[in-house]
Amino acid sequence: MGAAENYAGLVSSERPISGTGVSHDPETPPIPGPAGLSAGPSPASRAVPLYDTDRVWTLSNVLSFLRLAGAPLVLWLILGPQADGLAVLVLALGGITDWLDGYLARAWHQTSRIGQMLDPIADRLYILAVLIGLALRGIVPLWLVVIVIGRDVLIALLIPVLKTRGYSSLPVHFLGKVATFSLLYAFPLVLLGSGQQGWLQLAWVLGWAFAIWGTALYWYAGGLYVAQTVRLLRSTLPIHRRPRSSVTR
Repeated sequence: MGAAENYAGLVSSERPISGTGVSHDPETPPIPGPAGLSAGPSPASRAVPLYDTDRVWTLSNVLSFLRLAGAPLVLWLILGPQADGLAVLVLALGGITDWLDGYLARAWHQTSRIGQMLDPIADRLYILAVLIGLALRGIVPLWLVVIVIGRDVLIALLIPVLKTRGYSSLPVHFLGKVATFSLLYAFPLVLLGSGQQGWLQLAWVLGWAFAIWGTALYWYAGGLYVAQTVRLLRSTLPIHRRPRSSVTR
């Protein structure tokens, strides 16, 4: 799984908060706040660039674009010919390219802003493609679709609030990664085991187990992101109220 849970990959020219909640902009002074959102950047963090390249057409990014193209193909396979086996195969190939593009980006020093943006977008597109396809075929209830999409809408609504403080995303939480991982596995297993007999029924049971726990963790992680946003609002001045030198250029 890629850099999931980074607000659907919505990274702008503003400052993303690092794992300690600190701006990655080495020219911006640290802003005091509560634990988890206040640590200043260390000399080491100033020296290490966040991205290796600004190029769009790197091999790792091409793999990410191909992975994105697989999401509508999965939806068509589920709803059109109902080729469930092929749909699961495309999902598996998407998982392989997810690992491969990250490996190549690190090994060949091709880490880029757009690459880190595409990975979590692709994760959500695959989840939504399978979930919507399952719902339209009557395999999963529509309320499950509403619950999963509703959580993403909640997180998206936080982004304009973060922008008032000069940030575009929050640090990725481990539970958020686990939740996304669970959902990425849940719905393909439900698809594979739907209406089947014998050992494939095990896929149905495992799929629903992943779906239930993954959805619960998805919302719990969303609550953690809301709490982080509230703490950030309390500890950080809006951009328009800061001294001119502390505003991101």
